[in-house]
Order: sequence, then C-alpha cells, then structure tokens
Amino acid sequence: MSQTPEPQQHQPIFNVPPIVVWTAGLLIAIFAAYEFALDEDGKLQLALWFGFWPVRFWYKDIPGGQIAILWSLFTHAFLHGSWAHVLLNTAWMVIFGTPVARRFGTSGFVAAFLVGAAAGALTFAALASGGLQVLIGASGGVAGLTGLAIRFMFQPMIVAKDPVTGNLIPLGRRIGKLSALITEPRARAFTLIWFGLNLVVPALAWFGSGEDMQIAWQAHLGGFVAGALLADLLPKKPFDRMAQGQG
Repeated sequence: MSQTPEPQQHQPIFNVPPIVVWTAGLLIAIFAAYEFALDEDGKLQLALWFGFWPVRFWYKDIPGGQIAILWSLFTHAFLHGSWAHVLLNTAWMVIFGTPVARRFGTSGFVAAFLVGAAAGALTFAALASGGLQVLIGASGGVAGLTGLAIRFMFQPMIVAKDPVTGNLIPLGRRIGKLSALITEPRARAFTLIWFGLNLVVPALAWFGSGEDMQIAWQAHLGGFVAGALLADLLPKKPFDRMAQGQG
C-alpha cells in the first residue's frame, strides 16, 4: 500500500521578528522621504525640530525651544545623514535586535531601543566638546539593543523535560549577571572591543587633525550601558526564575 508523503513545511529564509522588520522599514522609509521629498531648507527644519541639540539645555532660541528636548531624545534616532549611515545602523539593529525581540518580545525591543536612544543622547550632551552640534541616527538605540543582548547571548541555554516524551526542550538563554560582562570570557571580549573601538574615535581626533570624526561614540557608550542595565528591569519569563539558583 502506497503512502502519501506529508507536505513539506517551508521555513522562511529570514526569520526576523516583525517588530524588527517594521522598525528597519521605518528607518529606511524616513530617510528616503528625507532624501527625495525635502529640499535643503526642509532637511534643515527637520534636523532643527527633531534632531538632538545639546545646546538646547542653555539656549532656547532654536526652533522648538527647550521643550523639544523631551521628544528629540527619541526622534533623533529616526533621522540619518546618508544611505551608508541608515543602512549600517539598520543592519546592526537586525543583528542584535532580533535576539532581543525573540526573548523579550515587542515591548522589550521597543524599550531597549528608546531607552538606548535617550541614554545615548544624554551621554552625547555630557561628553560632547561643545559648540553647535546635533545628534541624529539610531546608533544609541541600536547600542541599547546590543547591551541588552550581550546580557544573555553568551549565557547557557535553559532546558526543560517534556513531561510526555521526556525530550529536552530549549526554553531560552538565562540572563547573566551584570558582572558577567567582565567575568565571562566571551562577553568580556565583546564588551572590551566595543568600548575600545569607541574610545579610539576621540583619541584619533585628539592626536590627528582635531576635526570632528562625525561618529557619535558618546551615544554608543551611553546606549550600550543603558541596555545592559535594562535587562534587570524587564519582565522575567518563567525560565528566568528557574535559572536564578544556577549562579
């Protein structure tokens, strides 16, 4: 007796959570509109109203006034200066935002991106060299996703036994302690490389021509730290409580 083979289930080539896809599409769409729909004055007005200007803290005559600090902490992350800028940030967001969205869901992804953006902007304001500088770009938000992802990406997988089959089922990776960013070899290597590369930027500017390197290294550092700290504030999953006794 012949048997009819079961239809094969086709798996998607790119298994990226919807929130990551939608955010990537939004970043690219906004820059496309900026690039093709606005003239030079329109681009300037967009940057003035929605870019993050540290000078707003003590100078109120920029369009939007000092109150614009409240929204520009976040809106600057959706603006970019070039195709290379937006595509690099988008690619990095997909790489590190995907594991965050899978583990913490849409709300965790959005929280990490926005908290990272705000922390990056405030760090930029604190460490910027002064003058009329503006911060635009998703790098602070992407750094927040990166810092959050590093809290669990290199940690052991938590498994449970299926009560019926007895098979082991992977539940997810545990959240490592904050100190694991230094004590765990792979997390330590990533963290040191991250900070090292970003600290090279001001060093090159100092020993070189002294001109602005056009890389918001301050936002990278602030966003990363904020994302790493956020891991302890997001809602826990059942297997997180299972792993608490494992060190």
